[in-house]
Amino acid sequence: MSCSSPSGSEEDDEGIDSYRKGGYHAKYVALKIQKSAAQFAQAALHEIELLSAVANSDPSNSKCVVQLIDHFKHAGPNGQHQCMVLEFLGDSLLRLIRHNHYKGLQLEKVREICKCILTGLDYLHRELGIIHTDLKPENILLFSTIDPAKDPIRSGIKPILERPEGNLNGGSTMNLIEKKLKRRAKRAVANISGRRDSMGGAMQKSERSLDGIDVRCKVVDFGNACWAVKQFAKEIQTRQYRAPEVILQSGYSFSVDMWSFACTAFELATGDMLFAPKDGQGYSEDEDHLALMMELLGKIPRKIAIGGALSKDYFDRHGDLKRIRRLKFWPLDRLLVEKYKFPETDAQEIAEFLCPLLDFTPENRPTAQQCLQHPWFNIKSCSQNEMTSESNVEKLGVGVSNLKVGK
Repeated sequence: MSCSSPSGSEEDDEGIDSYRKGGYHAKYVALKIQKSAAQFAQAALHEIELLSAVANSDPSNSKCVVQLIDHFKHAGPNGQHQCMVLEFLGDSLLRLIRHNHYKGLQLEKVREICKCILTGLDYLHRELGIIHTDLKPENILLFSTIDPAKDPIRSGIKPILERPEGNLNGGSTMNLIEKKLKRRAKRAVANISGRRDSMGGAMQKSERSLDGIDVRCKVVDFGNACWAVKQFAKEIQTRQYRAPEVILQSGYSFSVDMWSFACTAFELATGDMLFAPKDGQGYSEDEDHLALMMELLGKIPRKIAIGGALSKDYFDRHGDLKRIRRLKFWPLDRLLVEKYKFPETDAQEIAEFLCPLLDFTPENRPTAQQCLQHPWFNIKSCSQNEMTSESNVEKLGVGVSNLKVGK
């Protein structure tokens, strides 16, 4: 979103003037406007505090974390809003996964993305003492858009900002009706598609080429982040990326972000969420989540299983789940080979990288700094080596040709 002068108080006008004097009028920025209710205003101030620390300690903007440029207040018809001016970034990793038809990205792309995420986490954890608490593909943005035409910087075309739905006084009945109709239409299309799939009439979508897409990325959205020494919420993280110690309420630290990172890395490589729990007959979503973890990683150590404030809700005194007794174990390397058709070597290497991050004992999980030193980042696939060799031959040919011309 480009920065434009909002109508409002003199304080707003002064803020815009400072942008012009500082040269911000020539840049595209993202504007995050918080709701005016007291609890949202307080959350925005907390986010501004964290983002200010991020920006102040990273003047070169090289740590793969979004940069706060400025912040101001805006008085509107619904009250006073805290506004954050952030650097302009592109699409989320979730959109990239969707763009690739949920097929999983090439491993070289996955490595490049993971390096960026880990660089950001290492900076937050080791240098600032900040826990993100909500790491997931939606909260990691590419440097640029997937489609160059939608990037105003690369395309030179001004972005078209969509008109907000509803009116200034809060929503429109017609828009609500339109939303319901759209949802019904989507469900109908999904049902038709499902029937075609069952009859074998649907074509499988293949993965798209990601050549030309800049997959460098940054960690964003610090609305739920906290200082490690000043935590304020027990229930953190989006469900599918939630660590076991959060479910059991046995305390948490930086290692919860490492668990979420492992879930995100798996999703990039396969196109599927690592854990997608559901409630069932006689058991809750949380208990299903714990069962899925154990099916992949083995039984939770008894000390961990019974050590949380909520452990008694899920485990008996022996450390066994109360309501889900039959577990189907499927280790990560076998899952990658048998379900996702990874070559044995690739599956083994990915599992060796991710499994330590999914250790049930939080203290045993590697730090972001340690992960950046992992051998997995130095591995190149056979196809990648072949491409490099061909490229070198081509360069050699051009060099020889130029040499002849020089004579």
